[in-house]
Amino acid sequence: MAPHSNYEEDGDLEEEIDFSDLKEQYEVRLDEGLDTFVVVDGCPSVTEENKPKLVKFLCKKLSDVGKVKPDSVFMPIDEATGQTEGYAFVEYETPEQAQAACKKLNGMALDKKHTIYINKLTDIEHFGREGRVKEEYEEPPIEPFVEQEHLRSWLSEPNARDQMIMFRGESVGVFLNRKKDAPEQVVDRVHWTESFVQWSPMGTYLTSIHAQGVQLWGGASWKRIRRFAHPFVNLVDYSPNERYLVTWSNKPIVIPDVIPPNFPLSVDEDGKNFIIWDIKTGNVVRSFASIDTPESADKGRKKISWPSFKWSSDDKYVARVVPGQSVQVYQTPEMTLLDKKSIKIEGVVDFEWQPAVPVAGKGKPQAEQLFCYWTPEMNNQTARAGLMSIPSREIVRTRNLVNVSDCKLHWQSEGKYLCVKVDRHTKTKKSNYTSLEFFRVTEKNIPVEIVELKQVVVNFSWEPKGDRFVFITTDEAVAGAIVAPKTNVHFYAPEKIKNGVGEWMCAKTVEKKNSNAIYWAPKGRIVVIATVHSQQSFELEFWDMDFEGEKQKQEKVPANKELACNIMLMSTAEHYGVTDVEWDPTGRYVATSASAWKHQMENGYHLYDFKGALLREEHIERFNQFLWRPRPPTMLSKEEQKTIRKNLREYSRQFDEEDEFERDTATKEVVEARKRLLNEWIAWRERVEKELERERAEVGWTPPVKDTDEEDAVVEEIVEEVIAETEEEIQ
Repeated sequence: MAPHSNYEEDGDLEEEIDFSDLKEQYEVRLDEGLDTFVVVDGCPSVTEENKPKLVKFLCKKLSDVGKVKPDSVFMPIDEATGQTEGYAFVEYETPEQAQAACKKLNGMALDKKHTIYINKLTDIEHFGREGRVKEEYEEPPIEPFVEQEHLRSWLSEPNARDQMIMFRGESVGVFLNRKKDAPEQVVDRVHWTESFVQWSPMGTYLTSIHAQGVQLWGGASWKRIRRFAHPFVNLVDYSPNERYLVTWSNKPIVIPDVIPPNFPLSVDEDGKNFIIWDIKTGNVVRSFASIDTPESADKGRKKISWPSFKWSSDDKYVARVVPGQSVQVYQTPEMTLLDKKSIKIEGVVDFEWQPAVPVAGKGKPQAEQLFCYWTPEMNNQTARAGLMSIPSREIVRTRNLVNVSDCKLHWQSEGKYLCVKVDRHTKTKKSNYTSLEFFRVTEKNIPVEIVELKQVVVNFSWEPKGDRFVFITTDEAVAGAIVAPKTNVHFYAPEKIKNGVGEWMCAKTVEKKNSNAIYWAPKGRIVVIATVHSQQSFELEFWDMDFEGEKQKQEKVPANKELACNIMLMSTAEHYGVTDVEWDPTGRYVATSASAWKHQMENGYHLYDFKGALLREEHIERFNQFLWRPRPPTMLSKEEQKTIRKNLREYSRQFDEEDEFERDTATKEVVEARKRLLNEWIAWRERVEKELERERAEVGWTPPVKDTDEEDAVVEEIVEEVIAETEEEIQ
């Protein structure tokens, strides 16, 4: 019996040995060598006679990502019906092409009735093996709900104070504005960014830039919301509604031959410079390489126009220009080329989208998107500025231009008007001048109004949500001149008429200035004319376009006409070395800053109210950036906004009371702090006196008794001083 028992024990021992590692090592791997194959589902079912035509047509469709030959397509035929079974096996030349086909061609329409779906053959082999997919459905567990932080929680601040970000030295801090008092710190972190910081258009996200990529921060705790891996990223740009993010690096992305696990980028991004991301998911939507042109090199370095990808106001389209050839318009979210082809515009230099979604009238369909563009003089043709509607690609208006050196396109914030600033040269090309071409986009047939000037316009700016504009002109600089030429500031407003907007006329001109920059308040009306990036001049002028006092004289306006403005200079200020001017989102405050990125002298910032009164001045070493946090558009209806404007005086009285209470509270806090310090000093003095008495008692020393008979002598001295002396003759 013993030998039999030992045999059973040996058998049990043999059964307990784990051979899984050997099975895995020597298992036949069916998926090796199949990574160039894809399976195409959704193909039409055709007879064997028509099969070659279908294969040829399919090869043409699938060749967008790699070369496909008819010999590399296997399309099975059902013996019972004699027709193809509706799917095919296709072999590409490389695994990268097969992967690109799955990503870019999946869901592509072959015709009106058939849409193909593409998967890698290795995935089907992997997931289709027996035991890989359970026969019975198991309902996935529901993860417990975790409440996330509200990304716009800062809008619920009780006093509606705005936030700003200050980047100084190695620290980046977010602060609450407190008018004249020092700002209240919300969060401050060292090495928060390696390059610069940037707010998203609606203030939801704070963007930090790093060598590895971009990170978005937000919420009450300022935690990281999302990260986007783009090595050596240089610049970022958001779509207007914060759905997409564009990142750019001057160094093309390099994907390693062996991609490590959890690597954020795929082979599709190899050699690309631009990546468009979906902000909510963090996924790559599409990547692009830079467009190289003969004119893009300057002393060995390439120039880039930023933003290179420009968004329509509703995030529905994004486009970029191929200089001299076409405009490429992509539609979201698929990020596919509109109508699968570029918009060819010979010689095109630049374009700009209409900044507001067109509103359809009653009984009218939704209007199309518009973008404007311009082309230079070429091939015996004049230069041209035009308006094109998307997606129909219809050119709705063009304007021929002659003797053109350059053009700049300026849309009014609501998309009602377009100004084309045309820099022209004389026939001899010895001198330059500027003309302004105004397209009234919302009026019938889009009429064009022209303002001819004898000088060169160096800066132009529309009033936000308004019909007025300001521009700065200058005479041409003399070559080799040390001092920059003087500038003139021109204020234009439309004529008052009963219906519509009248002809634009010059309301005021301020001559012989050094100004070179224009900064409108977010709501319009107030404009700051400044001199920035200058070591000789640093003036700030605060102008009110609707002064409520005495009617000001309007220059060069006929006596029988009146313009829709009343211009008044409210105040002037100076900020040495000013480099940037920032309005807060409400239009109540203006911050001017001197950045250490531009110069190292007296860096810091000044804070003014909208009337130009200085509220606060801080000099901070290595001060880099000052940025107000933007606010999202108001959710109030136009009627509610009108009601608020109507009762604005009542609200102002309430706000004044709150400000007074805040000042009283601050004064009370100062008094209480002084009382606390006084009480602490008295308590310390009493404690020290008791200790002194105890020490004297220990050594047996007593203070000498003062003679009470002796009184302290008080000496009074009277000094007479003649303050004034006058003589009067009495008659």
